[in-house]
Amino acid sequence: MSVLITGIGELTTNDGPARTDAALVLDGDRIAWVGAAAEAPDADERVDVEGRAVLPGWVDSHTHLVFAGDRTAEFAARMSGQPYTAGGIAVTVAATRAAADDELRQVLRRHVAEAVAQGTTCVETKTGYGLTVADELRSARLAAEEVDEVTFLGAHLVPAEVSTEDYVALVTGEMLDAVAPHVRWADVFCETGAFDEDASRAVLAAASAKGLGLRVHGNQLGYGPGVRLAVEMNAASVDHCTYLTRSDVDALAQSDTVATVLPACDLSTRQPLPDARQLLDTGATVALATNCNPGSSYTSSMAYCVATAVLQMRMSVEEAVRAATWGGARALRRDDVGVLRVGARADVHVLDAPSVTHLAYRPGVPLTWAVWRAGVRAR
Repeated sequence: MSVLITGIGELTTNDGPARTDAALVLDGDRIAWVGAAAEAPDADERVDVEGRAVLPGWVDSHTHLVFAGDRTAEFAARMSGQPYTAGGIAVTVAATRAAADDELRQVLRRHVAEAVAQGTTCVETKTGYGLTVADELRSARLAAEEVDEVTFLGAHLVPAEVSTEDYVALVTGEMLDAVAPHVRWADVFCETGAFDEDASRAVLAAASAKGLGLRVHGNQLGYGPGVRLAVEMNAASVDHCTYLTRSDVDALAQSDTVATVLPACDLSTRQPLPDARQLLDTGATVALATNCNPGSSYTSSMAYCVATAVLQMRMSVEEAVRAATWGGARALRRDDVGVLRVGARADVHVLDAPSVTHLAYRPGVPLTWAVWRAGVRAR
C-alpha cells in the first residue's frame, strides 16, 4: 500500500533545506514522492499530521544489545566516585555466556522495540559479550535476526582465561572464520585495558582481508592511537572520540572516517564530552549514537543524545539531528537511510511538536508521535 503523509509543518529531509507545509508518499518500503502538500498525489492511505514536524528515523550506529545480566551496582559505584574501567565488561560476558538463546533473543527484541518506539528505524549492534567462538557466533546469528547491521566485536576484551597473544590469534582466525558469514562489520576496542595498537591493527587487518568493513572503539578513556589507526585503515567510523588531539581532528576532517560521539556514555562514565564543535568546524563528519549497553550507557534514547549534544556540546539542533540520522548512515556507509528522498527507505519519524527544535527545547519529554520503519507503521 502507498501512504500519503500530509499536513507536515516542518519537513527535515537531509536532502536540501527544511520544508514547510510539506507532504511525502511512501510506497511499500520506499519513499515515492516528496513535495508541497498542495501538490501531493493520491495514495491508498492518507495520514494528516496536522502541522507536526517530520524527519528521517534515527540511525543508531553503535549499540551492544546482545547481552544478559545487570550492572546496576557498577553504575551506582561510579556515581559515588569510582572511576570507569573496561573491566566491567567481564561481568556481562559471564552473564551472557550463561544465558539461553531465548533469553538473549528476548532482551534483544525488547531493546529494539524500545528504540523503535522512540523513533529509531535503523539499528546497528555488536557481538562482544561472548568472547568464545560458540558464544560470538550465536550472538552474531541472534543479532542478524533483529537488527539492520551487525558488527563482530570479538576484540572487546581479553578473557581472563587466555593470554592476549592467544586471544588475538583466536579472534583473527577461528572466531573470525565462524562469525564472518553473519556480519558486515568488525570492530576492536583500541584502548588501555583492552587492545593496544599492534593487536588492534592485527584484528582490523584480518577482518579487512575477510571482506568485512571496519569500525574502531577509540580514544574513550584517554589519548591513544584509535583515531589514527581508524583513518589509516579506512574504517567507516571511530567511536567515542572523547580525547582528541588536534592531529586526530585534522585526520578525521581529511578522511571518510566518521567521528561517532556517544554522549550518554560519557555522562554515565563521568568522562568529558567530546568536542563536537571542533570536529564540525574542522570539517569532520559527526554521528550521534546511544552506545546502548548494560554497563556504561544503558539508554536507547537517541532524542536524549540529541538534546545533550545541543545543550552541552554546542551543536545546533539541526547539526545534532543530522548527526543522529544522516551521520549515522554515513557511519554505516549507507545512503538509503537517514534521509527522506525518493528511493530511500521509508523510515519516517513524526514528532508531536511543530519543529525539531523541540527535541532540545523540551528535553526529556517523549515527543515521538508516529514511526514508519521500512514503510510499516511501528507506532
